[in-house]
Amino acid sequence: MKRILKLVVTRWLARTPFGLVILGVGWWLMRKRRGANAGKPGERPGDRHDVLREPGRSSRNPYSWQGPSARNRR
Repeated sequence: MKRILKLVVTRWLARTPFGLVILGVGWWLMRKRRGANAGKPGERPGDRHDVLREPGRSSRNPYSWQGPSARNRR
């Protein structure tokens, strides 16, 4: 619901030059805010910066590329 509301408001504001200025200022402020929060992992619930990938961990997808074949192909 929130995404739909954002889309409707954005399209409504994008119709006029003044609305585009408002959208640009909002975009710039949100970009600054996200940039300030980038160094602080775990601030938002969706952040997973504290989870590190382990180099030897394999994919659970059976169709993922596993590297070159061990067979001698030409």
